[in-house]
Amino acid sequence: MALRISCNTQISTSPQAKVDSRSKKCLQNVKSIVNNVGLPSMSSSPLEALKRGNWVKLICGASFEDVVDIRNLSLVYTLAGVDCIDCAADASVVNAVNEGIEIARDIINLRRPWLMISVNDDKDLHFRKAEFDPEDCPADCSRPCVNVCPANAISFQENTAPEYSFDIQIPRDGVITERCYGCGRCFPVCPYDKIREVTYIRDATTTSDLMKSDDVDAIEIHTSGRQTTTFRELWTALGDSVKYMKLIAVSLPNGGDSTISTMNEIFSTMEPNLQSFNLWQLDGRPMSGDIGRGATKETIAFAVQMANARDRPPGFLQLAGGTNAHTVDGLKREGLFQTTIVTDYATSRTGSADSSQALIGGVAYGGYARKIVGKALRGMQSQHGVAACIEDHPQHLLLALEEALALVRPFKCR
Repeated sequence: MALRISCNTQISTSPQAKVDSRSKKCLQNVKSIVNNVGLPSMSSSPLEALKRGNWVKLICGASFEDVVDIRNLSLVYTLAGVDCIDCAADASVVNAVNEGIEIARDIINLRRPWLMISVNDDKDLHFRKAEFDPEDCPADCSRPCVNVCPANAISFQENTAPEYSFDIQIPRDGVITERCYGCGRCFPVCPYDKIREVTYIRDATTTSDLMKSDDVDAIEIHTSGRQTTTFRELWTALGDSVKYMKLIAVSLPNGGDSTISTMNEIFSTMEPNLQSFNLWQLDGRPMSGDIGRGATKETIAFAVQMANARDRPPGFLQLAGGTNAHTVDGLKREGLFQTTIVTDYATSRTGSADSSQALIGGVAYGGYARKIVGKALRGMQSQHGVAACIEDHPQHLLLALEEALALVRPFKCR
């Protein structure tokens, strides 16, 4: 769908009046696009999207904590009609997401997407940061780490590193911790092996407090699937906070033949206290969607495996890890789209290929979603500063929204 709309105006007056008029024109175009694009999620609830099989989630990143970008991303993708925004289990990040959502709803009256926080039960790729001492870097190093970082999270003095606001203390040299989301691409390219991996596990007590607040609707637990003891320990530690959630998601990688047995063990742990819907996030190739077409092959293969699996526990299925603009075509080729409304997914435990309830009902976009909108954000920040609010610059908001809709709409309106 082509969504190219010019922001030019023919008004001949003072330069400031031209800018103001152009901004108003672009903001009106933003409203017109949202009104006219006809996404089902503009009026239907996130739960209805899950049941219909056209659920779309934005992944801000379990370790991505740049509150400026997160706020602006949340605003843009709320306008684009996502059903859920997934972010780090951190109060400042949750506040940034909620602010972006509410500003979007001030621009035009939309239903509110769910806010999901992500935690881990053990060591996990999504919960790590890169770290190195820039003083140890040889002066003649070509610094390939800077070029491979998709988050612009590595800076040196000779680079024009942004001065961030929100009281974030960011070093002039080294890793910008708030921006690093743990993709790991810098580790193998360092010619001197200076970059270290720092892993962490989200605190269960802090997470439980967030879950009990009015700001959070859902939680996602990342697990390796290798063994379920750590999942059981985390689930127990979360206690009665799970009853406040509208959705419990579990993200796990493809464990081959053991995947279904792992899922059943996890579900048996959750079931006694499960008072909400549950979802399985199939993490095909973690944090790779921005790399290119081939990155989505693993998540499509995982989807095929799950759609044909028997004895699968209850829960919606949603893809992640390598998802990008090519994922929808891959799902269509495999005939994996859910085609009927799920009324009671808990009654179907067979997961047979003939059951619409076994097919893929949702997709989550992470690195690719951030990359395409990030182009507009970087353009805005280069002109107006890194703390700029995108709603104050409608020309850039319009460009960002066009990119977001081009990604969200094909799954929503297939």
